[in-house]
Amino acid sequence: MVEPLSAWWGQQLVLCGWGFSAAPETVWTPAQACARLKAQEVPDAGELGWRLLEAFPNDTPDPLHQLEALELLALARTAGWLSEARTRDWLIRLLTAIGGRFTSLDDWLKALAHSRSDAGWTRGDDGFFEASLALSQLEHEDAGVTWPRLQEALEAQPPVAVTELWPQGERDRVWMARAIFSPWLGGQTLTTDDSGPHEDGASGFDAAAHWPDVTRWLAETWAITGRDELIRLLLWLASQGHRYGWDIDSARLMTASDSERAKWLDELEADAAQEEAERKSEGRKGAPAHASSSIDVADGGLEKPPSPTAYGELLLQYLDRGEPLEFAAWDWLRLVDLAFAGLCVGWLSREEGEDFAAHGIDLLVRRYADWQGVARAYQRGRSLFEGIDLTRDTESDWRPLMASPLTPLRCELHALLPAAQRERSRTSIRAWRNDSRHWVLAIASIREPDLLYRQGLVAEVDAARREEARQYLNETLALDTRDGVQGMARFWLPAQAHHLNQLAADAARGALPDAQTPFGRADAVELERRQRLAVCHRYPASVVMAEKYAFYLLMVQDSGDFPADELAQCAERLRSALCRYYPDAMRLLEAWAVWESAVPELEDHPLVNEIRWHLDDPGSLFHWLDWRASDWQEPGLRPSLDRFTALALSGPLNTPCWGEPMVEYGRGVEELSGWLEGHYGLANAEALKGFLDFLRDAGDRDEYQINYGPYTLNRARLDNEIDVLESAERGDDEQVHLDRLRRVRDNEARCNELDMAAWDIAQMVDLAIAGRQLGWLDDATFTAYLDSAYAMARDHYGSWKEYARGLFAGYAFFMGDTDQRDSFLRGFRDALIQWLTAAPPLAGAWSSLDFPGARPGHWPALHLDVLSGDARTLH
Repeated sequence: MVEPLSAWWGQQLVLCGWGFSAAPETVWTPAQACARLKAQEVPDAGELGWRLLEAFPNDTPDPLHQLEALELLALARTAGWLSEARTRDWLIRLLTAIGGRFTSLDDWLKALAHSRSDAGWTRGDDGFFEASLALSQLEHEDAGVTWPRLQEALEAQPPVAVTELWPQGERDRVWMARAIFSPWLGGQTLTTDDSGPHEDGASGFDAAAHWPDVTRWLAETWAITGRDELIRLLLWLASQGHRYGWDIDSARLMTASDSERAKWLDELEADAAQEEAERKSEGRKGAPAHASSSIDVADGGLEKPPSPTAYGELLLQYLDRGEPLEFAAWDWLRLVDLAFAGLCVGWLSREEGEDFAAHGIDLLVRRYADWQGVARAYQRGRSLFEGIDLTRDTESDWRPLMASPLTPLRCELHALLPAAQRERSRTSIRAWRNDSRHWVLAIASIREPDLLYRQGLVAEVDAARREEARQYLNETLALDTRDGVQGMARFWLPAQAHHLNQLAADAARGALPDAQTPFGRADAVELERRQRLAVCHRYPASVVMAEKYAFYLLMVQDSGDFPADELAQCAERLRSALCRYYPDAMRLLEAWAVWESAVPELEDHPLVNEIRWHLDDPGSLFHWLDWRASDWQEPGLRPSLDRFTALALSGPLNTPCWGEPMVEYGRGVEELSGWLEGHYGLANAEALKGFLDFLRDAGDRDEYQINYGPYTLNRARLDNEIDVLESAERGDDEQVHLDRLRRVRDNEARCNELDMAAWDIAQMVDLAIAGRQLGWLDDATFTAYLDSAYAMARDHYGSWKEYARGLFAGYAFFMGDTDQRDSFLRGFRDALIQWLTAAPPLAGAWSSLDFPGARPGHWPALHLDVLSGDARTLH
């Protein structure tokens, strides 16, 4: 330190009750200096930064704040909070400001006295008046460092740039972004070595100087008590945070009517009341309902979250006045702050803390052009969180920070992060998410956003969640532990993706099936939905099935009842398949958004906004996945196009079969076996095979030809037979015979004109699928029956319309005469219309498949995820 400046510094500290010393930083011991700082409500280096900035406002400075700054500099240097060089730079700037404003020591002392008086100090209360007289007398006696000598010493010093007041090292500058919480001054306490993370908080970083109560703050503000929780929350803030829910609400409300907005407010309050009741019953603390997360953390420092109504009304105000709906800085600045806290508490190594902070800055740079944009977005987010509009608050925290001529934010936002550090942070962040488990979380999170809190280190699933998952597997998926992990393969539906790809290709070229069918015209609304597929033809459809598969896989993982290593293989195969079909996150999300808009899972609540949020947000997990494929193997079997066609021959007798049927063991097995025995009297594999052989070789079609076909040649005999049966008492068999004779007489469903072999073919395929699921048929036997059905269809019919006529005729002819007959027939006709027209698109597969043996009649869907055997015909 230059001696005249140091001596004048020591002289002024006498006004603060110090004894004179030409080296003020040596007056106290480090412990005494820390205690004195704490007594002056400066518990850490961050508060020191704020107090120094207060001495340099954008208008006329308060002399008293400047004197306090002189004292704080001396104490901070003694305590080790500031390096010698940084202390010197701040001192020169401070003395230059004082010397440039006042013309003499008496002017300076007089200004201090007025300031103290305005602040409520009285003469003689702490020795200030006596010290002032003593300094004034020394000045008049030309003793010590006088005002002219101070000016000479200052003129001899090179000017100190603003950047020299703040740490400029590449490893230090990342902490500049947390200036809104605590301006970063650096200091001697941050060592250059990387001692590594420790659960007990021991590290090479002196938290006492920078954040003495960090452990309490983490526990009370964020409910974080360990390293694993901290890392998961850091990744959550980066990839989702509170902005997700606010952005989704904003997107929906933009186009909502006044009544819809009012309804949304009411629902917000009702949902919050329900969540609050659940919290009380479970004795837990959580985020406000509008925070888009039910995670029991991240309440942002509010002891009592605001009411959802306050949030909702404020968001609507933003919409009405055209406020930019941008809030991401609220999450990403807190990410930097929380990373610093993790470093202070010792749960993050220095390198880890810097990488997380650098990631936050990296995201800010991608979204904002300057600090003003960051500040405005942060204030909007803070306002929504606290339920009060702080965007117009002139006393907001940002004003003194942004207005001070010495603000650390004079550094350009885009210049804050060196390229090497940015790349290191990106590598580090991807490393936290490089396993295929994160693919499952990312995809499943579109429907269950809270899953993104599971990033990073694996968290144990609680008992309630495990039970919920088990119930879902049993009641919805009918997946049993005896199915094993290999049972997951039946939820991978490549034939469905092929079907959608083909429909999209046909729709784009105006080649979709005719809306008019032999059974009536397709529903107009469904036809309009079908036409939406035209915009999808450039995007592979596999993401449609992958979304469901990922969610099912997550539920299987959460149940805890299946081997984790085998489930990891399923996730790896999912990643490999998607990496093959989509080159990057942008293409996957674009495809998903387009397909979701065309064929949403829930028509009344499409998830396009949610998908597009991930497309637009640079922090979204999708952009940070490990986008590489391992050895190629899909999560499930991929049937050939001919085999898919054969499976589709069952038509609307059952739900569409979109993939290879597999042996099952879950609850569905009881339903299948009960159905076979109740409807067909088939109790075992041998009985099933015998009936399948019957359907293949003779079937109901032969019964018609033998027992009813001859009547069509002799109407008189037919009428006589009906009269006889109607006039006599009849048992069940006679009644069935009479009903069928009447249908022959009336030519119901054109039964006398059409080939009803389709009825036997459809039954054979449907029963064979059931037999395969029960394990009554091995793969070879099942394949043989499918091949027979395919050949029969090719030999008997030339198109799906002809096949549908024959199927309906057989269905109508051989159905019993029940009270619900008309309803069943009407429902079957409607189903046939849907299968023939693809209205709705996932009703059935006929509209995307060429009939067995027919010439190719579809535009080629040129995607990797179509089934092998697809015709490449030029039209």
